[in-house]
Amino acid sequence: MNSELLKKAHEKIPSTPVLVNLISKRERELINGAKPLVRPTSLDEDKCDIALREVAEGKLIAEIDFDSIAKAEEAKTKWNAKHINVNSLFAD
Repeated sequence: MNSELLKKAHEKIPSTPVLVNLISKRERELINGAKPLVRPTSLDEDKCDIALREVAEGKLIAEIDFDSIAKAEEAKTKWNAKHINVNSLFAD
């Protein structure tokens, strides 16, 4: 993995977990025969480097649906409010 490409990709997607998941998924797609969104620099260029270049050049982006995240958190809060902690019933 090229550290310079990693830095450039990290500038485009500052969230490390999102970047790692995006690159991992894209690398698997490339290994399974997906067409690269950028021209490989050589025939044996690492798939991870291709995916990093795709992100660094803005060809591959990550979209986050914040509304879905908020709805899930709200549902979790409501569920927790409805269900009491059984252990608290038997506390000393």
